[in-house]
Amino acid sequence: MNSTHNISKKSNQKLVILGGGESGVGAALLGKKQSYTVFLSDKGKIKDHYKQVLIENNIEFEQENHDESKILIADLVIKSPGIPKKAAIISKIKEKNIPIISEIEFASRYTDAKIIAITGSNGKTTTTSWIFHILKKAGLNVALGGNIGKSFALNVANENFDYYVIEVSSFQLDDIQNFKPNIAIILNITPDHLDQYEYSLDKYAESKWRITENQDENDYLIYFSDDVIIQKLIKNKPTKAKLIDFSFSNQQAVAYADTQTLTIKINEPLDMSIAELALSGKHNVANSMASASTAKIMGLKNAEIRMALTDFESLEHRLEPVISIQGIKFINDSKATNLNSVYYALECMKTPVILILGGVDKGNDYNEILDLVQEKVKTIICLGTDNSNIINFFNDKIDSIIETKSMEEAVKTSYMVAKKGDTVLLAPACASFDLFKNYEDRGQQFKQQVRNL
Repeated sequence: MNSTHNISKKSNQKLVILGGGESGVGAALLGKKQSYTVFLSDKGKIKDHYKQVLIENNIEFEQENHDESKILIADLVIKSPGIPKKAAIISKIKEKNIPIISEIEFASRYTDAKIIAITGSNGKTTTTSWIFHILKKAGLNVALGGNIGKSFALNVANENFDYYVIEVSSFQLDDIQNFKPNIAIILNITPDHLDQYEYSLDKYAESKWRITENQDENDYLIYFSDDVIIQKLIKNKPTKAKLIDFSFSNQQAVAYADTQTLTIKINEPLDMSIAELALSGKHNVANSMASASTAKIMGLKNAEIRMALTDFESLEHRLEPVISIQGIKFINDSKATNLNSVYYALECMKTPVILILGGVDKGNDYNEILDLVQEKVKTIICLGTDNSNIINFFNDKIDSIIETKSMEEAVKTSYMVAKKGDTVLLAPACASFDLFKNYEDRGQQFKQQVRNL
């Protein structure tokens, strides 16, 4: 249980927030409510609706600048997850020995609610949303937050929930001190964001593992025991939490699934046919095992869990069917920003694929998807300002690669090369910042261009 009772009001304490997005503005509102003197600074432009919130709440802010005279006098700094560790301003704050924490750390200090936190390289958003769906349907007073929906801090500032289901990234976990989920979930660890971790998979993995570092014997860690990196962490950095594993290979695991059935052996066992699950694909069976294990730990009835596993709706930009035109299916998986996500997406495909790949490459090794690409993909359509890595890698390994420079061109080209019975899959394996605002913008543009055909 997180306790707020020993935290005194911070009437003269200066709180500086770096970043004026969802998490930064949420932290600013919570800071003001807790009587800090708040100053928010963003090196870029702050969106109009966030500016409006800051103005309405009399919170001092600046944009397109970092005023060091105001930042370096802080008692506490909250860093938004998008700000790189190596940013000059971060080094200067550290030189002054000013503590830097993340918004999830800050918010957790001001709530007594139970926290269910989900991390992993893939499946976080789906699993977080699925757990929220199960708990909400069961009538619990629960909020969804973190990397999706409202920030954790905004919820804590404005509402009074009994449970928080929050998606947390490695960047948020990098800056925790006492953050302590009652139930922590690590879905998988595969190479992602390595450019921020000195290209070390071990450093990235240890960052994810921090989700459990403050847990005690009353807490739970749900983890995917088939993941070799997670296995290594459990061995080398033991946690005090109760361990709940889910697996496809070990029938003795607490949660186990084969090709037909999944079983959760917590309290009264839950058995369920894979065919009943709302979302298809092996990765979604893993997500459902993590979600159902959470619900079982919390004492929900099997009937409630089974129902919520069957009627959950898939998320936008995550293997989202758009429409079929002339027998050609179009699927939007814009959220597939790393190779593991693309692997899962291709694994689900039952028809020949025209694959739209590309964007800002985070150091991808395309060998990870080579077998599936050669088995299922007819043509790769490159979409990015620099497609050289993709072209150089696949040039002699696949019959057809076409370069495009806009979403309109990519969609029209894919439609021209596709035949009846094919699937056009947007699964870029890369970040979106070269041509789009974010992965949502990329997915929206894809859907719009498909509808324009």
